[in-house]
Amino acid sequence: MKKIFKRFLPYYKEYYFYFGIVLIGILLTVTSTAATAYIMQPMMDDMFINKEEDMLYIIPLILISIYITKGIGRYLQSAFTSFIGLSIVTTLREELLGKMLHFDMDFIHSNRSGEFISRITNDINRIQYFVSNMLPELIREALSVVALVGYVIWLNPMLSFYAFVVLPIVIYPLIRIAKRLKKLSKRSQEKSADVMTRLSEIFNNSEIIKANATEKFELKKFEVENQHFLKLTMKAVYTGEVVSPMLEIIGATGLAAVIFFGAQEVYTDKMTVGEFFSFFTAVGLALQPLRRIGSIYGKIQDAVAASERVFELMDKQLNIIDGTQELTQTIQNIEFKKVALNYNNKPALENINLTISSGKTIALVGDSGGGKSSLINLLIRFYDVSSGNLEINHHDIKSFTQKSLREHIAIVSQRVYIFNDTLAANVAYGHEINEEKVLHALKLANATEFVQSLYEGMHTMMEEFGSNLSGGQRQRIAIARAIYKDASVLILDEATSALDNRSEKEIQNALEEFAKNKITIIIAHRLSTIEHADEILVFKSGEIVDRGSHIELTQSSKAYQKLLQGLE
Repeated sequence: MKKIFKRFLPYYKEYYFYFGIVLIGILLTVTSTAATAYIMQPMMDDMFINKEEDMLYIIPLILISIYITKGIGRYLQSAFTSFIGLSIVTTLREELLGKMLHFDMDFIHSNRSGEFISRITNDINRIQYFVSNMLPELIREALSVVALVGYVIWLNPMLSFYAFVVLPIVIYPLIRIAKRLKKLSKRSQEKSADVMTRLSEIFNNSEIIKANATEKFELKKFEVENQHFLKLTMKAVYTGEVVSPMLEIIGATGLAAVIFFGAQEVYTDKMTVGEFFSFFTAVGLALQPLRRIGSIYGKIQDAVAASERVFELMDKQLNIIDGTQELTQTIQNIEFKKVALNYNNKPALENINLTISSGKTIALVGDSGGGKSSLINLLIRFYDVSSGNLEINHHDIKSFTQKSLREHIAIVSQRVYIFNDTLAANVAYGHEINEEKVLHALKLANATEFVQSLYEGMHTMMEEFGSNLSGGQRQRIAIARAIYKDASVLILDEATSALDNRSEKEIQNALEEFAKNKITIIIAHRLSTIEHADEILVFKSGEIVDRGSHIELTQSSKAYQKLLQGLE
């Protein structure tokens, strides 16, 4: 716990002023609590036994003043601890998402999206108590205990011994319970991530679920995860709820001892009735914060487990190390020198030698898994080469910052990504919206006609995943996005697969003019898409087995001839 608390210290620095206000609130609350016990003596001795008339007015006014002070103190503590906690949690959530956005693609692909979502939502929410309420509550309850126990000892040291002698008995079981709670909390949080993953998978694949009428099947799978989560959560509840009754039983034992021995003190006139009730009230009030401290200790274990999961991601070391040099010039030259790439110790690319210059169009063809997408992944630094060199403008690609590198590359991938925003914002994604430029990009992408038919034109909101568009319309938006970016490298990965032949031809003609001074890399399974390329590379098992123009390969390459049967 100490290690986790140290990790949060930097986040507390901005809130020293607010912690000062919280401390004032704590002191007001603790003082009022101690005063509640103190007032019992004059109330019993002077007001009820001695029947002093002045006390009929003084005691009620003092009692009202005590609770006004206590109310102000609790308000200051609650309001400002909530502000501190929510502020820190908001910052932490933003930092965690920032870290996640920079994770290597290898790490992202090897983990479930539901796991990431769970950590940034459920785990962060569990931390809020730790960063805001825990410390002030511990200070308040500890000060309350110190003040009340001090007052009790001052009133009657011997009687206070009987009142609190049973407390050390509870420490050992509390430690054991806390350890078990931490284990259960961690397992519960992991299972919560499983539930989130199932939900994410269900909603992302809703079309195929409905198409196959597998709603009951998916619900059954979800129920298994959900019930397991319930069992783990209830185990934590059963364990945590033991603390409060255990402390109450021990507290009742202490109070019984006070009544037994205190009554004897009153009988022998060693204590007045008022002193006894003041003592008894102070002991009762001291047991309440002790019970709350036990409860807080249990809650802390849940927060510590969540914190460990969050900081595990925050401390994750990236394999793709960012370069320091900004790529300011347009990409004029790309060169692969004996490049190899391994995925999980399995070769994906071997001995790739390739030079691409500005103004050239390169097409990549080959069977699925041949290495075409792997080459693109290296170019945009989703992965780094395992051996060999990849150079941009005669500099190692690793020397450039990833942001500046990717600003010079526009990609239209097989999977089209449409965000829940306006159509114009989707075209200008990541850049300021220039309506004229958006219209120009849409025109080149042969998308003007369908955009004009939308109820708000380019300002129409796109539904999640672009579900209010057809496949061809989504693909046109993706092409327009690449055109709008106007990068020096254009990568088209099955960019026109959802278009009819006429639309494809129109877009190809527009792109040919648009990409005159750019490097264009095409991955396609249509002959019409690649036959105009300056050079076609034939991939097989991670290697370039043939290269040349369409006419050259038609005459000399058996591998290409075989592919043509599927391309035509």
